[in-house]
Amino acid sequence: MRRRDFLVLPAGLLSAAAVGARQEASPDLTLRISEIAWEIAPRRTIRTLAYNDTIPGPLVRVRAGRPFTVDVRNDHTREDIVHWHGLHIPSDVDGAVEQGTPPVPPRSTRRYTFTPDPTGTRWYHSHGMAHRDLQKATYTGQFGVMIIDGAGEPGAYDREEVLVLKEFEPYFRREGPLDVEFRAFTINGKMAGHAEPIRVKEGERVLFRIVNASATLHHRLALPGHDFRIVALDGNAVPVPRSVPIVDLAPGERVDAIVEMTAAGVWWLGEIRDAQRAAGMAIVLEYAGRPGPPRWIAPRPFAWELGLFGTDATDRTADATTTLVFKAKADGHTWMINGKSYPDTAPIVVRAGRRYRWIFDNQSADDHPVHLHRHTFEVVRVGERRMSGILKDVLNVPAWKQAEVELLADHPGLSLLHCHQQFHMDMGFMTMVRYDG
Repeated sequence: MRRRDFLVLPAGLLSAAAVGARQEASPDLTLRISEIAWEIAPRRTIRTLAYNDTIPGPLVRVRAGRPFTVDVRNDHTREDIVHWHGLHIPSDVDGAVEQGTPPVPPRSTRRYTFTPDPTGTRWYHSHGMAHRDLQKATYTGQFGVMIIDGAGEPGAYDREEVLVLKEFEPYFRREGPLDVEFRAFTINGKMAGHAEPIRVKEGERVLFRIVNASATLHHRLALPGHDFRIVALDGNAVPVPRSVPIVDLAPGERVDAIVEMTAAGVWWLGEIRDAQRAAGMAIVLEYAGRPGPPRWIAPRPFAWELGLFGTDATDRTADATTTLVFKAKADGHTWMINGKSYPDTAPIVVRAGRRYRWIFDNQSADDHPVHLHRHTFEVVRVGERRMSGILKDVLNVPAWKQAEVELLADHPGLSLLHCHQQFHMDMGFMTMVRYDG
């Protein structure tokens, strides 16, 4: 996606009175849910649900702090809902029925109004339980990117590109533990070689806004001959921008990285694992005046650690500390938080204005990208590495390790805490955060 593809919403230029009048007449955005046939490569077409007949959905750009109205029109035969991932908005519009957001019934339209915040790379997607229906929720083509503009752009750059990572054609693995696998891998809705190339000029600085819209899979990307200067994680500027050879994203995570174009040629920008890249998870990057087939060179070994982008740990005292233990039941795929599966999990109770430390104790062989709705937390430890200043809404908790976050309880209302790996959430990995008083 290019800057010219952005849907720049006019509400950011209107007075509050004008916005109110506009809401009576028409929304800032209409998202239409419908089943489409989408060509991910020549002679390879999938059928899936999507927004506005395109994959990804409309790329939306708004101003922070300005009212925004969206009509969600559901042309499908079952109810659906849109989650505005990473936004600090009320529970009744955030996009989760468990929090009290009303879903959109079949063959009907529902209007939602909220004020976008905070700034940065956010996204939106279908939210809900899929269970064993691989044609629902995040398995579908219902996803898109929202960029919220405001003061403090993370770094200097000449232009920006949006890359959304997504797999299609899911199926249940027939051997070994029950899990979901995919046959087709895409960037911006197209398999390798079939999307419009990213065309650059030597010396340009390009900001890549990268979103992992996968239902279940972690991805690691590289661009041969280039490093990524990481400037934001989950849309939030990092304290210490740093250049790295690989970008690492769990489901739901976003990375903003500036790449200086200093290695002229035609390259694959893609997944470092050969099988996934061959299955489609790559896009061509082409320098002006340098024709030819794209090349791939494996990146140097690199261990991604969030602490690289943070400052030294600081000593702070939280008002309360809670430990959340993540384990699977004996069946190997039903997940528990502190010994219970949703909807029987105990809610996490907080009070507005207080600071909490949560210890995520992953007692399993699976990584868990843990997402908190409507809030941003600070990561203070992953494994043995302590840090400060890293603000996120999804934290990948590695297998057999602990992680710690600190949360300022500043957005009253019900909020979901769940694994952003769809199959894990479906199988019980979810609880509620509830404000007391």
